[in-house]
Amino acid sequence: MKGATFGEVFAVKEFRVLFAGFVLLIVGDSIKMLALSVLVFERTGSPGLSAAAYMAGWLPFIVGGLFLLSLADRVPARALMVAGELIRALTCALLAWAGMPVWAMLALVIGTGLLSPVFFAARAAMLPEVLPGDAFVLGRSVLNVASAGGQILGLAVGGAFLAFAGPSGALGVTAGLSVLGAVVLRAGLPFTQARGAGQRGAVRQTLRVNRRLLADGRVRGLLLAGWLPPVCLAGAEAMVVPYLGGQGQAGVVLAAAAGGMAVGEFAVGRFVTPGGRERLSLPLAVLLGVPWLGFALAPGVGWAAVLAALATAGLAYQLGLQRRFVDVVPEEVRGQAFGLQSAGLMTGQAAGAALVGGLGEVVGPGEAIAVSGAMGVVVAVALARVLRPARVISTSGLPGRVRPSRAE
Repeated sequence: MKGATFGEVFAVKEFRVLFAGFVLLIVGDSIKMLALSVLVFERTGSPGLSAAAYMAGWLPFIVGGLFLLSLADRVPARALMVAGELIRALTCALLAWAGMPVWAMLALVIGTGLLSPVFFAARAAMLPEVLPGDAFVLGRSVLNVASAGGQILGLAVGGAFLAFAGPSGALGVTAGLSVLGAVVLRAGLPFTQARGAGQRGAVRQTLRVNRRLLADGRVRGLLLAGWLPPVCLAGAEAMVVPYLGGQGQAGVVLAAAAGGMAVGEFAVGRFVTPGGRERLSLPLAVLLGVPWLGFALAPGVGWAAVLAALATAGLAYQLGLQRRFVDVVPEEVRGQAFGLQSAGLMTGQAAGAALVGGLGEVVGPGEAIAVSGAMGVVVAVALARVLRPARVISTSGLPGRVRPSRAE
């Protein structure tokens, strides 16, 4: 089967709008969390509270993913995305200029962040609607590469604004980017009806659909295949700074890791056929863990960067799962399914970093990285049945129409 091209993907106006909004979102969020962390440290002098502020934006994904995701299918997608940008703009303005105490700032970030999984889910669920077939997979690849680049750009821009205008000025920049994102999305995307409407409350419906999704073996297997290998990767990356003992050298290795991910996503997305991507899912998932084993030999910063880049190139294994995931999820709960996928991924990565961090306290950072890599290989092999492309996908399970697999 002939795959889509980047030219075909960017020829779709709606995708260009989603891409622009996504880049603004990632850059703005990176600036926001860096500025908030610095602002809290300036106010308190506490490294612990500063770290808590940096992570506060991600914590709500656990709660929002468990209880609110059904809103992604009950409310029109454009309205949700625009609302998310405006809430972010208001939050940043309050953080920058309201003179709030630290506890109130953290409460504001966590409280307004509870809907973040819903906004992300709305964006993810719209993608297969504007990019059908293999173009959807390539579009996901483009957004993954943009995410890595946006984070790097956001941190660089955030650092510059922190030096020039302080944390309040940097937060003001994020507020401006969020307003711009809202305008881009509102003007560039067409209105679409909500995919589904529930008779029950949003919380009850979210819990019910989450249970049904996880009870379906096909959906559950693909969710686990998307969650577990990156857990081990996050654990390894969390140990890079203590392993090298310096922010500068660690930055080189982490930048190489981001570059490896971008190259892997681009190469597999552009030059491998749709069926080939699905056949490569297992070996690429194994690659995600193998290079980290080399840290048992205590490599220097140069070899550490090479190993990290090789490992993260394996993240392209997820491209072979995307079409299968869309195929097995009923359309009327697609938004919630993508939200559950994202919430589980972020929660798992946080857990992986914490677990491997604890292991590093006992055995040392290099050994902990090697153990994380070994666990990544074990996880990939254990998921082999899911990572290999299925020949036939049954249509039984969740209510609603489930299309046959296009893997072959």
